[in-house]
Amino acid sequence: MFLRRIIVQDFKNISSADISFSPKINCICGNNGEGKTNLLDAVHYLSMTKSFLSVNDRYTYTYGKDEAVLHGTFQDVGQEEDIAVSVRSDGAKTVRRNGKAYKRLSEHVGRIPVVMTAPPDISLIHDSGEERRRFLNMMISQMDREYLRSVSAYNSLLKQRNAALRQEGTPDLFLETISERMYAPAAYIHARRREAAEQLAARAAEYYGFISGGRESIGIRYRSDLEKAGLQELLEASLQKDRALGYTTAGVQRDDLEFSMDGHPLRKCASQGQQKSFIIALKMAQYRVMCAGREVRPVLLFDDLFDKLDAGRVASLIRMVVEGDFGQIFITDTDEERLRRIVGGITDQGRFFNVSAGVITEIDSQSCSG
Repeated sequence: MFLRRIIVQDFKNISSADISFSPKINCICGNNGEGKTNLLDAVHYLSMTKSFLSVNDRYTYTYGKDEAVLHGTFQDVGQEEDIAVSVRSDGAKTVRRNGKAYKRLSEHVGRIPVVMTAPPDISLIHDSGEERRRFLNMMISQMDREYLRSVSAYNSLLKQRNAALRQEGTPDLFLETISERMYAPAAYIHARRREAAEQLAARAAEYYGFISGGRESIGIRYRSDLEKAGLQELLEASLQKDRALGYTTAGVQRDDLEFSMDGHPLRKCASQGQQKSFIIALKMAQYRVMCAGREVRPVLLFDDLFDKLDAGRVASLIRMVVEGDFGQIFITDTDEERLRRIVGGITDQGRFFNVSAGVITEIDSQSCSG
């Protein structure tokens, strides 16, 4: 699966663009703030129907405009997939596949698999478990539609249960009825997250060792209340506490991933370069897990790949992704000469683009702006 062509209109600072890409590697060059990340986010939007960088669609369309439009032509084993997305300032969003609009946007998730890594990913290490659950949800939902339905059902029931707990005098029987409906989706979510975490741990350790030259070792551990007992037992035991606090204190909404380096918490002992290497290894592991789960190679998006990495880690990483069994790759960098030197020394299948004030132009393969 690869993106052959994208048409962009009034998406963030890109007012108009019509670009054809290489099926292998595409290098997006330009200074900070010119729109490189916005181009990658447009590709992400065609896959996930939302921005990688913001949960609010009001930051999607160009300031002063009423609508952003994206149109992508994807190639998959001789067949084309045309995906069109329209986001309006009145809140309306439409996603069409081959001219037919989806009734529910969730139906599109997983159709065009994608893996993106960008500087905000550092929140996976330093922020709350919500960020790490969001990471797991985005990965697993692209492989498993039942998982996405289970998460949606569980979250809806959890909201109902919390509202009932805040209501004074809610009968136990009413709470039990809601709780019973939560058991099945919780069990499914737990099983899939545990499986995904085990797969991520093995692959991420391998990739991190390659990037770092084996100087450190990393670990990933899944933590869940459901590792101790089933949801029924947990909710029954915590009922009085939940009533007192007004919310559900046990369940998969508390799941988390623990990241370690040489047996110590990653966020406390790792340098910026080591943390960046970990994030990249994690996303490469995500790529491999998704390939195995779907037997389709996702589009791989690397934003600001080289920031905080030393020259040795950069060279190892580029060689790994270019020479490895990967599909289409997008890389952004502020230094075109560096990107040409590294990529050009490994493959001649790259295409180079420059972004300046939202204007995207292809650069001749032999030229170099310095």
